[in-house]
Amino acid sequence: MADGRDISGRLARTHAAIAEISPDQWNAVANPVGAPYNPFVSHEFLDALEKTGCVGAMTGWTPSHLTVETAGAFAAAAPVYLKGHSLGEYVFDQHWAEAYERSGGRYYPKVLCAAPFTPVPGPRLLAARQDDRVAIAAAIVELARAVGASSAHVNFIDKADSQALQSAGFLTRRGVQYHWNNCGYRTYEDFLAGLSSRKRKALRRERRLAQDGVTIRRLIGDQIDERCWDAFWGFYQDTGSRKWGRPYLTRAFFEQIAQSMTDRLMMVVALDGEQPIAGALNFIGGDALYGRYWGRSEDRPFLHFEVCYHQAIDFAIERGLERVEAGAQGEHKLARGYEPVATHSAHWIADAGFRAAIENYLEREQRQVAAEIEALGDYTPYRD
Repeated sequence: MADGRDISGRLARTHAAIAEISPDQWNAVANPVGAPYNPFVSHEFLDALEKTGCVGAMTGWTPSHLTVETAGAFAAAAPVYLKGHSLGEYVFDQHWAEAYERSGGRYYPKVLCAAPFTPVPGPRLLAARQDDRVAIAAAIVELARAVGASSAHVNFIDKADSQALQSAGFLTRRGVQYHWNNCGYRTYEDFLAGLSSRKRKALRRERRLAQDGVTIRRLIGDQIDERCWDAFWGFYQDTGSRKWGRPYLTRAFFEQIAQSMTDRLMMVVALDGEQPIAGALNFIGGDALYGRYWGRSEDRPFLHFEVCYHQAIDFAIERGLERVEAGAQGEHKLARGYEPVATHSAHWIADAGFRAAIENYLEREQRQVAAEIEALGDYTPYRD
């Protein structure tokens, strides 16, 4: 497909690097005028991952980005990778791989359309028109067939993507995250007023203890100086080595986004005197704040909750953002006002027998996830 292939009367191409595609063309479909800005499908974010070695053939993330042209005009795009493993995806299919290989199949390579290392829902089939989304969904399937992949996966999709992918033969899957929703609050106290008395007192006490002897600063863009980045890199390495064995991102990646995405970054830093002891990096979207990376050099009571969750809520209220998305997993977020929401992914399986087994599994899993979301709703701190 590198030289182009006809997909429903459109020309589909693959690209071995995001740099092969004009930033203006990519961003015009990734973040079109009038739509909320999503930083994780921007050319700047994806380019930083590639140029700093976070993704590439050596990491098992081989870029194979897709574009679609209609009548010679750039119409759609998708961030796509050939994967030799399932690390860094946050939609877990390792047990699918094990089952397929036990039956004699070869699960890898697979095709993945996603924002690498980023469990943030948003657009993945980047197009203004639904028929162009359908075309690029079909192009993902064609790419999978062309490279002999067992499957193709599109992670953390939105509703428009889901409809286009289902039309291309993808199965849908549901997961759970925890998001904080801004109900028009003017202050953090307005938010607390909607909680039960016991929960309200608990959060006030938690914040007071977290800030005892600690100075909390929120820094935006070029307010984040080299000293803060150096401290944050140490925090990130500590968290990554404990969670994943090795961090996914490089120091150079943070250096590049500090330059190319300056106005989209907000860092919360906790200091003991003048010494940074914890930090969290957030990305500012058009309608949401996205909490992404956190770490600390000292373990202090409730400091994680303050730096990652409460400060994010404060910032969202100040900026009038609709929600805070604080990443994957974490039922402890419920007590801080974050609510369970469904996330979605889509999966195309080449082998008919394996597809039938996955489809049966997903039907049962979706019922379980729906029940889980309903049950988790009882544990939020809001008044009935």
